[in-house]
Amino acid sequence: MAREIKKYPADKKGELLELASIDELKEMARQVRRDIIRMLAKANSGHTGGSLGMADIFTALYFRLLNHQPHAFWHHHEQDMVFLSNGHIAPVWYSVLARSGYFSIEELGSLRQVNSYLQGHPTSDSRLPGIRIASGSLGQGLSAAVGAALGMRVDGKESFVICLMGDGECQEGQIWEAAMSASHYGLGNLIGIVDYNNQQIDGEVADVMNIEPFADKWRAFGWDVHHCNGNDIEDFIDTMEKLRDGEKRGKPAVILAETIMGKGVPFFEGTMQDKTNWHGKPPSKDDAEKALEIIGETIFGDF
Repeated sequence: MAREIKKYPADKKGELLELASIDELKEMARQVRRDIIRMLAKANSGHTGGSLGMADIFTALYFRLLNHQPHAFWHHHEQDMVFLSNGHIAPVWYSVLARSGYFSIEELGSLRQVNSYLQGHPTSDSRLPGIRIASGSLGQGLSAAVGAALGMRVDGKESFVICLMGDGECQEGQIWEAAMSASHYGLGNLIGIVDYNNQQIDGEVADVMNIEPFADKWRAFGWDVHHCNGNDIEDFIDTMEKLRDGEKRGKPAVILAETIMGKGVPFFEGTMQDKTNWHGKPPSKDDAEKALEIIGETIFGDF
């Protein structure tokens, strides 16, 4: 039987931690990276590289860009919706969900434990706030996001649907069926964000199954295509704000966000040709201690 999830105290209910400055966002991104490393090292299982690489994007989304109310997640029906298709990078999502108020940060220490709400891939059976569907079977998330975007149109809502994907995941045919559907229905409220790091579990994306010309493929399927440095919070925010605040679009948009797998810890970074494969490998206790020393402590504190 699953244990009871730890909630925030009643006096904090309804609060959302908002970070006003870029420096505060960068500080939080460092804390998210600390959370990821500590979670994975404690569990001795999980995906290090992609989780660290996407810390800046998730931080910018949850602490600056999204319209969301963590403590009213199941009842606030005008909020933006987020789908994580490449569910193996769940640690970065769990960190920002906890840090922004969806559940207590103490829960982060339970990653991948028996009966934990925080499994290796996101699950939906426990109704953990922030997570709508189970994910991790690669290629499926964009289809769910298309359905949600269509549902919002039917309901007359103007909120956005965000779907995060991996570039290696875009070797899956279902991604392109969903992309075709989104274009066909003119889903201007749908934004895809691709972790464009050219790395996957078996090597470099270009070697395993080349997806280039990647941007041209999205354009050919009827999407607006944008590029940014996914490890530059300001660049990502600028790109997202242009999509969110610009003129109403009649087509979906995708951001190809170039990131570095393992970003933030030099010995986790780099290609798989000359480094240890950190795609699905957790840090050892020694690696974690070295990594945390490199990242440094933050004003937000560890769980």
